[in-house]
Amino acid sequence: MIARICLLGFGEVGQTLAADLRAHVGSITAWDLKFAESASAPTLAAGRLGVIAAADARSAVAEADLTISAVTAAQIGEAAMSVAAHLKRDAYYFDLNSTSPAAKQAAAAWIDAAGGRFVEAAIMSPIAPARVASPMLLGGAHAATFLPLATQIGFTGARCFSEQLGAASAAKMCRSVVVKGLEALMLESLLTARKFGVEQAVLESLQSTSPADTWRTQGRYMISRALIHGRRRAEEMREAAHTVAEAGLAPRMSNACAEWQEWAADHSAAANEALEQMLDTLLAPPRGAATC
Repeated sequence: MIARICLLGFGEVGQTLAADLRAHVGSITAWDLKFAESASAPTLAAGRLGVIAAADARSAVAEADLTISAVTAAQIGEAAMSVAAHLKRDAYYFDLNSTSPAAKQAAAAWIDAAGGRFVEAAIMSPIAPARVASPMLLGGAHAATFLPLATQIGFTGARCFSEQLGAASAAKMCRSVVVKGLEALMLESLLTARKFGVEQAVLESLQSTSPADTWRTQGRYMISRALIHGRRRAEEMREAAHTVAEAGLAPRMSNACAEWQEWAADHSAAANEALEQMLDTLLAPPRGAATC
């Protein structure tokens, strides 16, 4: 039975899970670096959602039956290392972070050595609209025993994928090469097309090639997601590059995608503009801003 949950990281994913899980558990505690700021979005969200904002990560996990790690990709190891010794004996540590298999395995080593039970998860869709019920692949030695408990509290889209730790993450990262790569390709293509004044011809050609897709709408959506979430996506794509490298291949596309996502993050103010205006804004950034 899971009565108490701790959320490490209280950004978009953490807040979504908190809202959905609170009806199924006795209490939810969270820890986020931005809790140090009284007016930060995570701090305000904790109050709104009835989540206990812990003073530090160690106290956050101390009484939890389940700790859910939803930090950024770059923080997976540090998060696991900082709390491992403070987990309850046999408590589950559910890692949702988008990282390479090796990063998952390193985090699991910290948790399992301290007496916790590490379960990796790969979320195989955007967190919306299915939210806590999003499709997830579970992996590792403890996945099978965790699945019934996860289903009870709302993770109805979860399924056991492999006892081999890292396999679920490999599937996620290979998906990201395509999904995040398409965003970067669209950004590069339409910025270049706009510069030459041929974006309409490009969109019409794409439409005739794949008529099931509305390329104007999709193009704007893909670019806007990169603008809004580029920093996090860049971290994820660096992990995808690590995954490709771990397979013995050269991560040419993943590295390039990470560069575009990083660049896009510096131009988030254009995310709500119409497509042509968005492209013009990106091509003519304010003085002193990075250029493409």
